[in-house]
Amino acid sequence: MVSEKDAPLVAIIGAGPAGLAAAERMAAAGLAVAVYDRMPSLARKFLMAGRGGLNLTHSEPFERLVTRYGEASEHLQAALAAFPPSALMDWAQGLGEETFVGTSGRVFPRSFKASPLLRAWLGRLAASGVTFHARHAWRGWDADGRLLFDTPDGPVTVAPAATVLALGGASWPRLGSDGSWQALLKEKGIHVTDFAPANMGIRVPWSEPYRSHFAGAPLKRIALAIDGVRVRGEAMVTQEGLEGGAVYALSKRLRRATQDGPARLLVDLRPDVETDLLAARFSAAPRKLSFSNLMRKAAGLAPPAAGLVREALGPDGPRDAAHLATLVKAVPVTVTGTSGLSRAISSAGGIAWSEVGRDYALRGRADTFVCGEMIDWEAPTGGYLLQACFSTGRAAADGVIARLTP
Repeated sequence: MVSEKDAPLVAIIGAGPAGLAAAERMAAAGLAVAVYDRMPSLARKFLMAGRGGLNLTHSEPFERLVTRYGEASEHLQAALAAFPPSALMDWAQGLGEETFVGTSGRVFPRSFKASPLLRAWLGRLAASGVTFHARHAWRGWDADGRLLFDTPDGPVTVAPAATVLALGGASWPRLGSDGSWQALLKEKGIHVTDFAPANMGIRVPWSEPYRSHFAGAPLKRIALAIDGVRVRGEAMVTQEGLEGGAVYALSKRLRRATQDGPARLLVDLRPDVETDLLAARFSAAPRKLSFSNLMRKAAGLAPPAAGLVREALGPDGPRDAAHLATLVKAVPVTVTGTSGLSRAISSAGGIAWSEVGRDYALRGRADTFVCGEMIDWEAPTGGYLLQACFSTGRAAADGVIARLTP
């Protein structure tokens, strides 16, 4: 077994946003930092997030932003307050990437890309002395407490003064975060909640005609409701069901609702129009109109939405004005399950908060800190995921700095 001659003072395992944020913070404090990652290149999921326009954070008031993390809000509040959205925007600008606030309140770099920001960030880290070690797959600790890595050149051990684990969750495993670290921590008695998909698509048993005609089509300006919770937004019809922002916002409830069998999701196709007005429009419409034209002229529905109404009606459903209006306002959709982790935007589950100290050190392991999606929290899309990764990465770094510096 080969041992690296100059072990770093602090080892960070995982080169995503949380790990790199921790590295930057500690290097600025004068600590020697080495970053290890099992992939051939760094921050692959971060780059993937930038393909659709990198949504860094959200501009809404802090009091509202904190609530987006649900049950984990209380745990995350201090880290988010220490490095809030305004600080993240200033940080990006310091790397030459000016940001702007979109009409939805989401914050983006003006380039809409992750690659320029990542290049500038890695350059800053390298200039501050941070070293990077790709193709280093972490395999836990040896009998002497040293970190074990598998590398193309054989096994390597590292004995840092402190370690920051930033290995991510379990979504999009081909990009580097496969959740395999769970077993390593469970062996050490650390409680880890099993991962589940979050911000994921849902499975709907479409009829073949609806699937063949509308898979890939959007459902715009709709509202979804389940278990008394309602959200407005958009969705996309897929071969296997639905995905999109409105679906993602309900992901936790949809996941729980389908644990024991199918669940019913209600789709309001015209959330801005009252049921009575729709009924009046249907009553006044010429009887000679085809179903598609009736939906378009009386209810203002595009073909994918009209098809959804037809899907719910079936061949023999009542087509009186009152029933059609009620259906447009609440199309029942049967949800049989959720899409898997391999396609989910993020994951729920991870290290239980009971195992994480206020300084982000692992219980019983004062020299090991954790951050990012390894911890059991989830959030909707909209910049909240990256914001918490940056904030917890810096919080873990502050824990290390407090532990290692006078």
